[in-house]
Amino acid sequence: MPVPSLAKVAAALRTTTETLARELAVPSLEPPLWTDFEWHIARAVAGMHGVSTLLYEGLPWEGPDSWRGFLHQQRKQSVARHLHVARSLDAIDSQARSEGVALVALKGAALHANGIYTAGQRPMGDIDLLVRNDDAKAVARVLDACGYAAAFTTRRHQVFQPRVRKVSAGVRLGEHIDNAVKIEVHTRIAEPLPVTAADITQFLFPSAAHAGLNPYPSAASLMLHLLLHAAGNMRAHALRFIQLHDIALLAGRFGPGDWQELLAMRPDGSTLWWALAPLMLTARYYPVALPPDLFARLGVECPWLLRRLARHQRLTDVSWSNIRIAAFPGVEWSRNPREALEFMMSRIWPSREARLELKEGGAQIPDSSSVPWYGISHGARILRWVFSRPPRVQTLLSVRAALADGG
Repeated sequence: MPVPSLAKVAAALRTTTETLARELAVPSLEPPLWTDFEWHIARAVAGMHGVSTLLYEGLPWEGPDSWRGFLHQQRKQSVARHLHVARSLDAIDSQARSEGVALVALKGAALHANGIYTAGQRPMGDIDLLVRNDDAKAVARVLDACGYAAAFTTRRHQVFQPRVRKVSAGVRLGEHIDNAVKIEVHTRIAEPLPVTAADITQFLFPSAAHAGLNPYPSAASLMLHLLLHAAGNMRAHALRFIQLHDIALLAGRFGPGDWQELLAMRPDGSTLWWALAPLMLTARYYPVALPPDLFARLGVECPWLLRRLARHQRLTDVSWSNIRIAAFPGVEWSRNPREALEFMMSRIWPSREARLELKEGGAQIPDSSSVPWYGISHGARILRWVFSRPPRVQTLLSVRAALADGG
């Protein structure tokens, strides 16, 4: 199926994204009345947002055979990848114990360990580990013994990849067992929002950590990380619906004491002003998951503009379903005019490090050269921001893959 105009693709992405989000949260009894084109776009949405297995298991309706077949195959691939990730985590845990290195298994690994998801329900594109700064070199030895080699380093983490990898078969939609599982090693957990980093590292490492893999210190610290990660992705328009689902499921296990512990956390003496937007977006789709008084308490800490926009934002606006590249994505997260100006200047004149990260990021995306973005000069990218609002590479490639599937 050929790719139609970007306007038509954008409209279909919004329709299918918002419908599937509502259906996952509160399922209806009948399938949507979509065209064949929209059902194909729905595959791209399910894959980008990491919810294919949840849709397969949770929807009371089936939809077209091709749609159900896609979800079934995604479930099979997700279960296979989960087993591979579990074996990798076991090997890392064993080797880290031998080396005397303490690690914290972050996000998806922690959610699975807590029994919030069963095998394959929540995809894990990579393994995230937190390590003390002094143990960074020791972790490299641990991962080397587990078959991983250092690939590249960003401002946030060091990336390790399997030394033996299968040759990429191009863009695959959603999960596939042959997609390499990367390991991202963090010595610090922080998100630039949009330029000043919110750092929560102090709350994530257990005070009495043992050698090997450790859990978060508490459910509240896990929630803190989920919220900051969601905030950072919302700011970059890179949110996935599975992240809101994570928050809603974990919130379902919270009692008053857990919320009090969360609200008492003050990273570096600052506030949790950034937590309001992801919580409000979660509540839009899961209206009974969160205590009502939470928003009033956090609202007084959140900047006025962000608070106002968060009341109206939907998943499509701040996620991979937003196919257009914005010149200044998330500028509303600035807490004052100086921050806003600094952020805009960093987009217009990015540092050499930022340009290298963008180039490295593009190199990790199969077939990214087919979309003219990462290979053009930064000046050319600025002109395209101003005059054409170009499509995002990852989103467009997912749409193409979905439309190329003739099922």
